[in-house]
Amino acid sequence: MKSTFEEIPEQYKINNLVHQNTYLVGGKLIPWAGETSEVYSTISSTEDYKPTLLGTIPTLGEKEALSALDAACSAYNKGKGLWPTMKVENRIACMEKFVEQMKTKREEIVKLLMWEIGKSLPDSQKEFDRTVEYIYDTIEDYKQMDRDSAKFEKNSGVNAHIRRGPLGVVLCLGPYNYPLNETFALLIPAIMMGNTTIFKPAKHGVLLITPLLEAFRNSFPEGVVNIIYGRGRTVAAPIMQAGKVDVLALIGNSKSANALQNQHPKSNRLRLVLGLEAKNPAIVLPDADLDLAIDECIAGSTSFNGQRCTALKVLYVHETIVEEFNKRFSAKVDALKFGNPWEDGSKLTPLPEPEKPAYIQELIDDATIKGAKVINTKGGETTENYIFPAVLFPVSKDMRVFQEEQFGPVIPIVPFSDIEEPLDDMAESNYGQQVSLFGKDVKTLAPLIDTLVNLVCRVNLNSSCQRGPDVYPFTGRKDSAVATLSVHDALRSFSIRTFVASKDNDYNNAILKDLMDSKASNFVSTDYIL
Repeated sequence: MKSTFEEIPEQYKINNLVHQNTYLVGGKLIPWAGETSEVYSTISSTEDYKPTLLGTIPTLGEKEALSALDAACSAYNKGKGLWPTMKVENRIACMEKFVEQMKTKREEIVKLLMWEIGKSLPDSQKEFDRTVEYIYDTIEDYKQMDRDSAKFEKNSGVNAHIRRGPLGVVLCLGPYNYPLNETFALLIPAIMMGNTTIFKPAKHGVLLITPLLEAFRNSFPEGVVNIIYGRGRTVAAPIMQAGKVDVLALIGNSKSANALQNQHPKSNRLRLVLGLEAKNPAIVLPDADLDLAIDECIAGSTSFNGQRCTALKVLYVHETIVEEFNKRFSAKVDALKFGNPWEDGSKLTPLPEPEKPAYIQELIDDATIKGAKVINTKGGETTENYIFPAVLFPVSKDMRVFQEEQFGPVIPIVPFSDIEEPLDDMAESNYGQQVSLFGKDVKTLAPLIDTLVNLVCRVNLNSSCQRGPDVYPFTGRKDSAVATLSVHDALRSFSIRTFVASKDNDYNNAILKDLMDSKASNFVSTDYIL
């Protein structure tokens, strides 16, 4: 997609480069005068195609990475730090201060989302607003958790005051496809529960964190949030090798997660919170409402160009309806508008990874050599920053597009005659996140649902796969996830049940009463947060 600078609406132009020349460690924005990395957008601002320079970020090294780790360890201070021992209501006040400052940066962040990762204007706005809503929902859920804990229990002659406590130091690494929302789905609950954090933004979607650095610095005590830049191998590896990280929180690729956790010298002490890849299938049964199934499969496979872990990445369609499905589905894919993110009606937008079109072409070539055909007219048409979604049929197991998580605009369709075929494939798959099931006969659906819930963690009935609403569990089996991320579950993933116990006798009870009356302890408290 070519666009001259003059054609870009004024409010979306990049008039000033973003030169991020500081990083946040120990509550200070530390100036950086060393090596920097240029950040480009694949969206062009010139008549002849050329990537657009957006700005620069620091290329930090091992020394700076370990200084961030030291700051996080110092702030946690073996559990004695200000943040892990702070009253819940005071931690909430810090988070409320942060989100109020964050809301003032909406326009700036939305613009950077469009330029950095090519996300459409409505989706960029939705990502920002959804993230703000997620923070507020997390605050409310944390309040309720604290209310539920504001009591003593007695069992077998032992009084217990049970709460959830922090785990320690968290290394947080987010993904490029939702660089704000999914990153904050890790970072916010980790902070909220009293952990201290080191956060490295993703390679794409890195500059949009810049407007929030001061808000992080202003809202939280020193060392609670540390933000560093650089290559993962250079900065994340030495942090893990030091053995001081208690939680690895990562949304991305299982190979990266495995490589990092293997560098920790005491892996049994490392808690993992991981959102990883998926190969979510759609299963279209013979009695499915074809109009509904096609619309949902279009949304599931092409939203944000298929660059979502929850995207539909393979479509199983029953052989009795596959011809009609293919004809109508292909026509709808070809009708999708490709354009720059701010253009009205753009459903397909430039890909943020310069090498992605060539990779998708490799998958298409491999499939066509092995017997598949591109069945939509525009499939595989390539520009400098895009390759139009190719609908491939019939796809078989020996094709790369069947085996690999494509994470981009190519849609494999597999015909089936026996429902055991897709079920067997799902059982053999390395992934187990979600499935979309299209049909209406209850006698057919009921046993299928009973099986599918044991292969994946969410069965979407007559609808495409998705993460939200954020109050619902978001997790996966096998290589797709470790731990559960939802507003409710994430707070628990980043914490551990911990309690004070005492034998029920006059001596101990008098001490407990004094503890509560004096309000000297932030942990032993029956105060109720309104």
